[in-house]
Amino acid sequence: MQLHDEDKRSFASDNYAGVHPDVMAAIVEANGGHQVAYGEDEYTARLSEVVREHFGESAETYPVFNGTGANVVALTSMLPRWGAVITTDTAHIHTDEAGAPERVSGLKLLTVASPDGKLTPDLIAKEAWGWGNEHRPQPLAVSITQTSELGTVYAPSEVRAVADFAHEHGMAVHMDGARIWNAAAALGVPFREFTSDAGVDVVSFGGTKNGVLGAEAIIVIDPTRVSGPVFVRKLSMQLSSKMRFASAQLLSLFDNDLGLRIAAHANAMAERLRSQLEGTPGLAFSQATDANAVFAELDNAAADRIRQRYRFYDWNRAAGQVRWMCAFDTTEADVDGFAAAIREELATG
Repeated sequence: MQLHDEDKRSFASDNYAGVHPDVMAAIVEANGGHQVAYGEDEYTARLSEVVREHFGESAETYPVFNGTGANVVALTSMLPRWGAVITTDTAHIHTDEAGAPERVSGLKLLTVASPDGKLTPDLIAKEAWGWGNEHRPQPLAVSITQTSELGTVYAPSEVRAVADFAHEHGMAVHMDGARIWNAAAALGVPFREFTSDAGVDVVSFGGTKNGVLGAEAIIVIDPTRVSGPVFVRKLSMQLSSKMRFASAQLLSLFDNDLGLRIAAHANAMAERLRSQLEGTPGLAFSQATDANAVFAELDNAAADRIRQRYRFYDWNRAAGQVRWMCAFDTTEADVDGFAAAIREELATG
């Protein structure tokens, strides 16, 4: 029984999109018969092999249910109870995970403002101090997001600069890769060029925002930087009994470069949207459109009128800033219709 209109589109989030047909087929193909539970299945074993091919021979893979779970398990296994994580003030772990990293892990987030959503050594240095001071949480990890929450992408050299600074100061590096496929497609380089080879220690590897039903993974690139992730995953309620289905979904993204191809399409649709709106009176862009997100500024009243036709979110209503997201199934017609609606409402304002 179908309860929704398949033709209704939004630009609110790539989470709104359904499951890519090839991913759904992979779930069906993994069904039937018996496979050993809790990750001792053939699909999870194969996923581990594929991840090592892309991230390095030492990489360990731990599938989980969702992105918040991936971040919590990753950071918990990277830090002692007194540890702190330096990140941006827009980071998902700070603004959109209901305090889970701090509440579940007991860690402390040390945030710094970043105009483009990216960390730099200079920004990290603002909170990278106080080691040995028993009155201050100890900065022992840095977390960056690829792509960032503001839609920007770290170049491999930028990741390397962050990692070098962090390691020089005794801190490990975590990458929240909720949209890592979009970053890879935008950069046009292999995953390892901006992760393993750039000094990242642990990655929260996304899938849900790129056509997967509900599967993410923690990829431990440097096992010496974590302690007990297999146990932390269980006690954090992120261990799937029928893990073959999560692993099969993530595997499908690697098959024939599916994940890269559909992420590249989402990125292209965002670029199409921006190009159609460049120079529109009453509209400005507040961030670079590096991947599949467009950040714009317009009058709140106009935004509310447009929202009656297409759903999207305010990013900072006080500043009139909104976020428009494209997904793997966004079509050129979707973009053209949305752009026309924006122009029409701005013209009437």
